[in-house]
Formats: sequence, structure tokens, C-alpha cells
Amino acid sequence: MASVAKTLLRSILKMLNSVMAIVGIAMILYGLWMVRVWQRDMEESSSSDTYDSSALWFIYTFLSIGIALCLITCLGHISADSSNGFCLSCYTVIISMILLVELAVGADILLNSDWEKDLPEDPTGRFHDFKEFVKSNFDVFKWIGLLIVLAQGSSILLAMALRATGLNYEPNYDSDDEYPPGRLPLINHHLQPSPYGVGDPGLASKNDAWKTSEENSTELSR
Repeated sequence: MASVAKTLLRSILKMLNSVMAIVGIAMILYGLWMVRVWQRDMEESSSSDTYDSSALWFIYTFLSIGIALCLITCLGHISADSSNGFCLSCYTVIISMILLVELAVGADILLNSDWEKDLPEDPTGRFHDFKEFVKSNFDVFKWIGLLIVLAQGSSILLAMALRATGLNYEPNYDSDDEYPPGRLPLINHHLQPSPYGVGDPGLASKNDAWKTSEENSTELSR
């Protein structure tokens, strides 16, 4: 029963963890598309203005977040397969931190009307295009964001449950044997006598000699 429960928890955790993988891959692809568009605009532009690497902060941030989500997904799959307590703890802490950052950013966007002023200027225009794309498809992105948050929260709970299940059913003995040693009751414990006795060979030889001398003395007295 315990193995069935652990298998079910692993499968559900992998399925929810795959949501972040899909989001991460989509962000990487979109980031690469933005890089390609920016390079094409730079080649077709007749001006001699060049942007330094810091000007592409939005594209680099988008790609970094996508790569980070894919790496976290790999950690989640490894943790689910191995059911290792340390890996599951690290995965839980990382997902919790990401969830807190997402909630903080969402609250800042909803409560602060001037949140765009806190961001550096984007001369490439990719940030403005992405913002307009989100506004034009706000209903779709709202449900996507809700799905991501629910998947992350459920992943945290499942990882904690899987870790607790692994600890509860972990054998509490240190032995290299394949099978656990048999346990005896604490009370009414009767030791079974060994079928073979082990004694001191010197003592046995002395007893034999004493018996032989006693038999000789008995014969002489007769």
C-alpha cells in the first residue's frame, strides 16, 4: 500500500512539475525569437547607434527565467524519481521562493500604478510589445498565471507529502543484509537453546582424564 501511494504521488508531482517545463520552454523560444528580431532590426537599421549588453535586459531576463524554470523542472523530476529527502527539501524551498516572488510582483503590479518607472529603459522596444500582447490577451494570460500558481502550490504540498511518506516507511536499522533482522517481543522472551554446544577443548580433555582416573581407581578397589 505504501509503494502504491508513493508511486501515485510521484506521478502527480511529475505531471504538475511539467507545467513549469512547458512555461520555461515557451519563454526560451519567445526569448530567442526576440533576439532574432532585434538582430534583424539592427542589420536593417541605417543608423550607427549600437546598444550595449545592458540595453537587452528584458530579453536576457526572459531567457534566464525560462532556463531557470527548466532546470527546476529537472530537479523536480529527479526528486520525484529518487524520493530523496534532501532533494525534495531543496525543491520545496526553491518553489516556495519562486511563488513568493511571483505573488510579490503581482501585488506590486496591481497596487502600484507606476510600477513601470521602477524598470530600466528598454531601447529595443521588446518590453512594450510584450506588454501590449499581454493586454490584448489578458483573459488567456490570467488563466495561465492562475494555472502556474496552482501547479506550484500543489507541487510544494506533494513534495512535502512524498518526503513524509519516505521518512515514515524508511527502515530504521543499519545493516548491509538484504533482509531485515527478525524482531522479538519485549516481554515473554524465551531464548531457544542452541542445538550445538561450544566449550573449551582443554576443559573437555581434563574432564575425560578425570573420568578415566576415577574408573581406574574403582577397578583397583575391587
